Amino acid sequence: MGQRGGTGGGTRGTTAHERAFVRALPLLLLTVGIVYDASTPAEFTAAPLFTAAPLIAAPFYSLLNTVLTGITASVSVLVLHYGNTNTSHVEAVTELVTVATVAALAIVINGVIHRGNDRLATARSIAEATQRAVLPQPDPRIGGLDIAARYEAAQADAFIGGDLYAVQDTPHGVRLVVGDVRGKGMGAVAAVAVVIGAFREAAEQEATLEAVAERLERALAREGTRRDGLDAFEGFTTAVLAEIRHGEGLVRLVNRGHPAPLLLRGDGRLCVLSASEPALPLGMGELGFWPDRADESEFPPGAMLLFYTDGLSEARDAAGEFYDPATRLGGRIFPGREGPHALLAALAQEVRRHTGGAATDDMALLAVRRPTAGDAEVTGRD
Repeated sequence: MGQRGGTGGGTRGTTAHERAFVRALPLLLLTVGIVYDASTPAEFTAAPLFTAAPLIAAPFYSLLNTVLTGITASVSVLVLHYGNTNTSHVEAVTELVTVATVAALAIVINGVIHRGNDRLATARSIAEATQRAVLPQPDPRIGGLDIAARYEAAQADAFIGGDLYAVQDTPHGVRLVVGDVRGKGMGAVAAVAVVIGAFREAAEQEATLEAVAERLERALAREGTRRDGLDAFEGFTTAVLAEIRHGEGLVRLVNRGHPAPLLLRGDGRLCVLSASEPALPLGMGELGFWPDRADESEFPPGAMLLFYTDGLSEARDAAGEFYDPATRLGGRIFPGREGPHALLAALAQEVRRHTGGAATDDMALLAVRRPTAGDAEVTGRD
């Protein structure tokens, strides 16, 4: 994916400092142990410090550095006891064997950890490749509109989730979908693939946005019959579908239980595009049938549409207060063709700051801007 997030900048800084301290800790323990043992009477021993050094090195150091740490700890014990004639032979041998044994265990632990890290790196690569295939980054310009998308994972280095978006230029205009599948992991990704696959086909073929929503409903219903257990009855997807016809300053929306999109005008005014009639999420058609009715709103040049999942609107701070994008974005302007990217970057940063880097849900963001005549002039000069 083009842009992904994890923890916030402050959290990353704190983690970096903590890791730097832990990586320096084995050397610090060895140094303190040598000074302590050399400057105190024989009955005092720094063996615990020499024992701890290779164990701490194991998960953070390379194999070579872990071996060197273990050798340094063992040699330090040997040299210190050799120079201290008041220490009994049995006590010296016992401490040396203890430190050497722990150093050997640290080498084994280091190997196990690095093999696990290699497997984790492979799994992450597979997960990212899967996510790229299922949820590709849209082009920055589609059907004459400026587009930006962003997927922010709740956990650092996590790629797979149930949030989705897709944008497609069709004979009926630019059509898009943003949604959130119930659940996590590969099951959610499978549902995302079903929704996006059905959307891309229906967006080209169906004459109305309402018909596209009905196709997605049927696709999820077929998927539900293939599942076992709870998902067969309770699987659902909240989604909002939009259609922006070529040459028209309008946007048509069908909302199926999803957070309402926001319209940010070029002068900073903001409008929440709430559905005129609430509707059930996709995949819950067995509870009843209500025909979809698209709502139509003005979409003037220079304005931006923001679509998002509840990872944005339900992000909480330490006091439990939700992040309200409508309140936070009112009166703000993100001009020019880079406006969609600037908007999404600002939202991601603010949410990380709001949650302290402790977001609990993935967040998908999609911004669509209608260019102005001035944009065309700038492009012509470039």
